[in-house]
Amino acid sequence: MANRPGSSLEFMDHREYQPGDDLRHIDWSAFARTDKLTLKVFREEVTPHADIVLDGSRSMALEGTAKAQAALGLAAAVAEAAANANFTHAAWITGDFCRPIHHGADSPATWDGFAFDSRTTPAEAVLRSPPAFRPHGVRILISDLLWMGEPIVALSRLAERAAATFVIQLLARDDVDPPERGNIRLVDSETNEIQEIFLDASAQQRYRDNLARHQDHWQRAAVQAGGRMLTLVAEDLVEDWDLGPLAAAQIVKVL
Repeated sequence: MANRPGSSLEFMDHREYQPGDDLRHIDWSAFARTDKLTLKVFREEVTPHADIVLDGSRSMALEGTAKAQAALGLAAAVAEAAANANFTHAAWITGDFCRPIHHGADSPATWDGFAFDSRTTPAEAVLRSPPAFRPHGVRILISDLLWMGEPIVALSRLAERAAATFVIQLLARDDVDPPERGNIRLVDSETNEIQEIFLDASAQQRYRDNLARHQDHWQRAAVQAGGRMLTLVAEDLVEDWDLGPLAAAQIVKVL
C-alpha cells in the first residue's frame, strides 16, 4: 500500500471533527479563525489498516468470463500489498449485508465461506447494515458497479471516517464490448429475467454511451466522496496480472 503512516505522536494533518472524537485534540486556534471544529491528527491515530470489500453479486461470477477469478486475485493482491507494507487488513463481501469473510484478516489462501451469489446490490448491503470498518483506514471496493442507483449514497457510507477510499471497477470483456449484431437472448444474472432483442449498430452505440455515462457518474461520485476510481477488464488482468494500473492509481506500490 502507498504512504504507510508510522506510529509516533508526530503531527500529520487536520480533519473535520466527528461526534465521539477526543475533544483534547480540537485545534481551537483553527476554530477561532474558521468557526469550524477541526482536529489535529497525529500519526498514531492513522491506523495502518485496509478494508477490502468484494461485491458478492451474481454478476461478479458471470458465466464465460474471468470476473470471479480476477476479483479474487485482485483482492488477494491488495491484501498481500497491505501485509508487505505492514498494514493489517480485513476482507469483506456483500450479500444480504456486508459481512467479514471467514479468515479475511489472514492470508488470502485461507479465506473461506463466501460466494458470488447475492441478488442484493452492494449499496443495499452497506446501507442495510453498516460494516464496522476500522476508522482512518484505507477502504477498497472491488465491483463491476453495474447496478442502478445514486453512487454517492453507497460511497459516502464506504468512505465515512476513512483515510483513503478506492473504487476498482472490474468489468468483463463482454461488459465492455457488446456482442456481434443479430438476435440475442439476454439473461439478467441477478434476477434470471430473459429478454430477446435484436442488436444492431445503433443499439451497440447506445450501450457504449450508457456505460460511459454510468462510469462518469461513478467517477464524479468517487471524487465527491474524497476517493479515486479505477476501471479494469478482468480478461486483461488475468492474462499477465500486471498491477501497473493499481500502482499508477496509488492503490499499491510496486517495488
